[in-house]
Amino acid sequence: MKWLARLFVAEHDRRLLTDGRVNGPMPWVIAIMMFLTVLAAAAGIAIATLALGIERDLGNRITVQVTAADNAAREAEASRAERSLRAAPDVLEVTRMPDGEAAALVEPWLGPDVGSEDFPIPILIDAELTPGADFSAVAQAVKTAAPSALVDTQAGLAAPVGALMRTLSLIALGLVLLLTLATAAVVTLAARGALGNHRGVIDIVHLLGGTDRQISRLFQRRIALDALFGGLMGFVGALIVILIVQWQLSASGLGLMSGPGLPLWGWLVLALLPLTGALLASMVARLVVGRALKAML
Repeated sequence: MKWLARLFVAEHDRRLLTDGRVNGPMPWVIAIMMFLTVLAAAAGIAIATLALGIERDLGNRITVQVTAADNAAREAEASRAERSLRAAPDVLEVTRMPDGEAAALVEPWLGPDVGSEDFPIPILIDAELTPGADFSAVAQAVKTAAPSALVDTQAGLAAPVGALMRTLSLIALGLVLLLTLATAAVVTLAARGALGNHRGVIDIVHLLGGTDRQISRLFQRRIALDALFGGLMGFVGALIVILIVQWQLSASGLGLMSGPGLPLWGWLVLALLPLTGALLASMVARLVVGRALKAML
């Protein structure tokens, strides 16, 4: 902490406010606050990004199930439905699930005879639509080509998941706001404690012609440096935790949860949090010290 003060605080100011008496536990408390703030912000950003990804991936996808009882008729209808989808202007991609994969999906519940002539399973076709595509028009075209087909949109499945994740993101944002208020309270207590510890110095500065504005700036600068130091420590600790969790998720293979992690803008937001915390501490210190100095007159 001393090296940081030497960079930004003049020698005569450091003599007025000696190291340790202003600092106290405040940098360490702010480090804990910043650690929790960065983790909450990272969780909120990751959840919001995941929700957008789910809505983007599932909101524009449809699933076609060709359910004709006769094997030949089912195959013919599936071929027509696939051609109809590929010819539709609002369809970006069409994927037919192999019969073996479809049978493997339901075999744990329906037994090993699934897929036989006595126990046929539907042919599944997955399609991705363009954003804003007319689902009813695509479904009608598929139904015309394959009368036994059932066309389902996955948007209904994505909606409740997206709503849940947006709620979790709002909870994370609420935690960030609460931690910000707690940090402001810590700075307020630290500023008042520093004024009490340096009451004699303040009186001498007043007798020598120093103004409240000069004294306020001195305390403001020192408290901002303490907050920056604590914020950087908390940020580094949270960054290590985030990288470990992201590496474990990437290695887990849990589908959407093992994605690329935080977006670039998310990392930028996290990097700005220690600077934002120092700025907040500076503003709170200026307000608290300024009011306290006026009360001393």
